[in-house]
Amino acid sequence: MLNFLQANLKKQYLCHYLKNTMRIDIITVSPELIKSPFEHSIIKRAIDKKLVEVHFHNLRDYAINAYGKIDDTPFGGGAGMVLMIEPIEKCISKLQKERDYDEIIYTTPDAKALNQQTANSLSLAENIIILTGHYKGVDQRVRDLFITKEISIGDYVLSGGELAAAVISDAIIRLIPGVIGDEMSALTDSFQDNLLAPEVYTRPANYKGNKVPDVLLSGNFKKIDIWRENNAIARTKRIRPDLLD
Repeated sequence: MLNFLQANLKKQYLCHYLKNTMRIDIITVSPELIKSPFEHSIIKRAIDKKLVEVHFHNLRDYAINAYGKIDDTPFGGGAGMVLMIEPIEKCISKLQKERDYDEIIYTTPDAKALNQQTANSLSLAENIIILTGHYKGVDQRVRDLFITKEISIGDYVLSGGELAAAVISDAIIRLIPGVIGDEMSALTDSFQDNLLAPEVYTRPANYKGNKVPDVLLSGNFKKIDIWRENNAIARTKRIRPDLLD
């Protein structure tokens, strides 16, 4: 199973080398909230190596008046504020005039949850827009007219979609060839084959009587592969049996 998966994903990886640098445009009410995750570690290195471009767009720059108005009360009454369609349309239209986009994503808790298969698919895109939700959400007409994919990161509500956009971006960017030093690492992560990853160990082989499984020290890579697959299946049955359904 793992060998088939790895061969399939390697084919997908080759597609990356035939296209331009990936570009992610993030539309947000709070750009200062989301920038930090892109300024450190693996994602920063990916940007520095020009494997990906990430651009932030402050929705207030497209406000309907000089006071920066981008939201209003919901029709029919009720608590909270709703992001208006006009500022969002202005921003998206401006970006679309500059380039074609493979996906326009909206981060919202009332959508299908992000999974590894979605991240794999999005990692093959060239240009992506991510619109971050805020307040009570966006005018439904935004979702009807502009959004091509809606993504949740879990069955809970955050103060805004900025952190969700960072999670989605990280899940995508780490799959781009060259971002992670050992590309096989990404191919053997949890969920790539609907299984959790097997247990991992490193030195020392014996820590206060707690020993590493002998097979991992045997040097017999065929047996090690079998152990890892069996271990992954056992862990999945114990922790996430729903994945096996």
